Amino acid sequence: MTGDTVVPGVSPPKTPETPSTPAPAPAAADGLTNTSLEELQTEEQRRVLDTVARVRKCGLEGTVSLPQIVVVGDQSAGKSSVLEAVTGIPLPRSDNLCTRYASEISLRLASTDSITIKVIPGPDRTATEQVDIKAFEESITNFAELPRIMDMAMKVMGIGMEADATTKSEASAKSRAFSRDVLSIEIFGPGRPQLTLVDIPGLIGAETKATTKSDIALVAGITKHYIEQPRTICLAVVSAATDYANQTILERVREVDPEGERTLGVITKPDIPPAGSGLQKSYIELARNEDIFFKLGWHVVKNRKFKERDVSLEERNLLETSFFLTSNWKCLPAETVGIEALRRRLSILLFEHVKKELPKLREELELALIRSRDQLVQLGPSRSTGGDCKAYLTQLSLDYHEICKAAVDGHYEAEYFHTDVDPNFSIDSPSTLRRTRAMVQKLNLDFAKRFEDVGHKYQIVMTDQSAAPAAPARYSGHPEDVPEVLGKPDALKWVRKALVRNRGKELVGNFNPLLIGELFWEQSEKWENLAGAYVDQIAGLCRRFLRNLLEDLCSDDVQRRVWSLKIQDALKLREQAAKKELSLLIEDHRNYPINYNHYYTETISKCRQERQKEALKASITSATSTQTTYPGGNATQYTTKVDVDKAVAHYSENVDPNMDNFSCEEALDCLIAIYKVSQKTFVANVTMQVIERHIVRGLDKIFSPIFVNGLTSEQAEALASEPPASKRKRVYLEDQIRKLEEGQEIFKNVL
Repeated sequence: MTGDTVVPGVSPPKTPETPSTPAPAPAAADGLTNTSLEELQTEEQRRVLDTVARVRKCGLEGTVSLPQIVVVGDQSAGKSSVLEAVTGIPLPRSDNLCTRYASEISLRLASTDSITIKVIPGPDRTATEQVDIKAFEESITNFAELPRIMDMAMKVMGIGMEADATTKSEASAKSRAFSRDVLSIEIFGPGRPQLTLVDIPGLIGAETKATTKSDIALVAGITKHYIEQPRTICLAVVSAATDYANQTILERVREVDPEGERTLGVITKPDIPPAGSGLQKSYIELARNEDIFFKLGWHVVKNRKFKERDVSLEERNLLETSFFLTSNWKCLPAETVGIEALRRRLSILLFEHVKKELPKLREELELALIRSRDQLVQLGPSRSTGGDCKAYLTQLSLDYHEICKAAVDGHYEAEYFHTDVDPNFSIDSPSTLRRTRAMVQKLNLDFAKRFEDVGHKYQIVMTDQSAAPAAPARYSGHPEDVPEVLGKPDALKWVRKALVRNRGKELVGNFNPLLIGELFWEQSEKWENLAGAYVDQIAGLCRRFLRNLLEDLCSDDVQRRVWSLKIQDALKLREQAAKKELSLLIEDHRNYPINYNHYYTETISKCRQERQKEALKASITSATSTQTTYPGGNATQYTTKVDVDKAVAHYSENVDPNMDNFSCEEALDCLIAIYKVSQKTFVANVTMQVIERHIVRGLDKIFSPIFVNGLTSEQAEALASEPPASKRKRVYLEDQIRKLEEGQEIFKNVL
C-alpha cells in the first residue's frame, strides 16, 4: 500500500477531516487484530459460522432469524467499548456521544482488506426514503476514514442534522435524535472470522433536552426487536458505576430469555466502585452469578478511561490484565474476567449455539422457500404487455375450460377434484362445488323428493274415518310447507264445493270435465315457488363454483376483472333465460292439463279397484259365519261359511244413492291420477329444460380459449394487466426465492 492507506487493525494516522470526532484509537500490530480475533474460532467453528455468514450474505436477515451476537445495555453502560475490544476494531466514539442507531459489524474472510459501509432503511421509511437510503454505499481501505463515512451515514439517516439560516426549518423537520435505520459495516480481510456483532442504542431512563418520550420508545423498540430473536446471543452490559438494580436492560433480557439460556452478562467499569465498598461487593456477587442468574454466567471487562482514550487496544489489554491481578476483583475465576477470556467464552458459546440452530435454520429456510414459491405461482406469469396478457389469458381460459368441463361432465380424475374432499358432501363445501355434476344430480333427486313430499296443497288419505291422519313421517321440511292432511270425508267436501261452482249442463251424477283443471290448479299452487327457489339455488351454487375456480386459478386482481367483465354478465343472462323457460312451463301449467300417458288411466282404475276391494272385503266379512263343533274327545272343529246372497246384498247396499257423492269420488280419482302424472312431468321438465339447458350445460364455454382469441391486445391488457402492487410483490418474491435458493444450496453443500 502507498500513501496513508492502512490495513484494518493497524493504527491509522489522525486526519483533520473529522475534528468533532476523536480519532480512532490506534490498534495494535497485525498480531493483535488477527490472532485475537481468530481466537473466537477454531477451524471447525469457522466452517460452521461460515455457513451462517454466507446465508446472511444472501440477504435473508429479515426472512429467517440468523445467529448473531448483540451488545445491549442502558445508555453509557460501555457497550461500544466492549464491542470494540471484542472485535479489535477501533470504532469512532467520544466521551459524551451515545449510540444513535444500530450498527451491524460483520467480519468477513477475504484475500484483501476492505471496508464497506451501507445503511439499511428502517421499516418506518417511505418508499422514496428507502430508495435514497439504499443508494448510500461507501468502500474504504483505511480505518482513518471510518469517522468521516459514519458522519455521512448519519446525515443520510437524518440524525443530528445541523442547518444554516436558510435551510434551518427544513433540516429541523428532518432531524432526529435516533433512527431505526441500521448502519452496516462489513470488514473484509485475511484471518477475519465469519462473525456478525450488533451494537444498538442504549436504553434511556428519562427524558432530557436531547431525548424525548418518542426517542425512549424508539430505542426500547430497537432493543426488543434484536433481543427477542431466538437465535440472538445477548451480551447484556451493565455498568458498575451505578446500582445494577436500576439498569433496565436486565429486566428486558429476562423477559425474552427467562432461563438465561442465551444471555451472557457483562460488567463494565469495575474500577469505578471504591475498593471494599458495598457497591463493589454487590457487583462481585453478581459476577459470581449469585444474584441474577444466567445459565451462560457473567463476565467482567475493564473499559478505557477518558484519559486512556488514545491508548492502543494492546495497551488497553495490558492495563486490564494488571487491574484484575491487583484489585479486589482478583477473587473471580480467571475465565470470567478480561477481554481475552471473553473472546474465548464467546468462541464456545457462539459455536455451540449456531451448531444447535443450523438444522432448525435450514428447515425454516426451506419452509420460507415453499411459501414464497406458492405466492409467486398464485401471481401467475408476468403480464407487462398486451401480448403477455393475452398469452396469460389463453392459458387461464384453457385451464378454466378443462376443469369446468370435467366438473360438468362428471370426470373427476384431475388433482383439482381431490383436494380437501368433504366426506359428507355438504353443499357448503368448496370440494362439493368442484364436483358440479354430482352436486346437481344429488340436488335434482332432493328436488324431486321435496316435490313429492310437499308439492301438493292437500295430503289426501282415502279412508272413511272422519279424523284426519297425520302427515307422512318422511317429511322433514319447514312446518309452513307441510301439506294440509285431508281424510276422505274432508276431501269429498272440498271436491263437492268445486263441483257446485263448476256445474254446467252435464247430467247429475256426472261432473264438468273442466272441474279437474280447477282442482289440479289448487292442488299444485306451490309448484311455481318451489321450482323458482330451486332454480335460484342451482344458479347460486354454480356461481360459487365458478368464482372459487377463478380464485384457485389466478390472482385476485385478474379474478375480479374477468368475473365482473365477462363471467358475471354471462351468468346473469343464463339465469334470466332459465327463469324465462320456467315461466313458460308455469304458463303451460296454468292451462287445463293435457295427458297422453296411459299411467293416468291405470291410476284411475287402481283407485276404483281399491275402493271396490275395500267394499267387497267388508261385504264378505259381514256375510261370514263360523260354527264350532266337538266331534269327540278333545278335538274341536271350526266351520266357516259365507252367505253369498247376504254378501251380494250388503255390497249392493254400499252403492251411494247420492249422485254428487259418486261424482265427487270419480273427480277425486281423476285429480289424484292427473296430479301424479303431471308432477313427474313437471319435475323432469324443470331439471332438463331449465336447470340442465340454461344453468349447468355450457358453463365451460363462458370463458374459453375461443373467447380469449377474439380479444384485442388492449382488451386483453384491460383484463389481465398486472397492477403496480403485484409487480412489486413479484419482484420481491423473485428476489426472495433467489436468496432462499442460494441459501438452500449453501446448506446442501455444507450439511
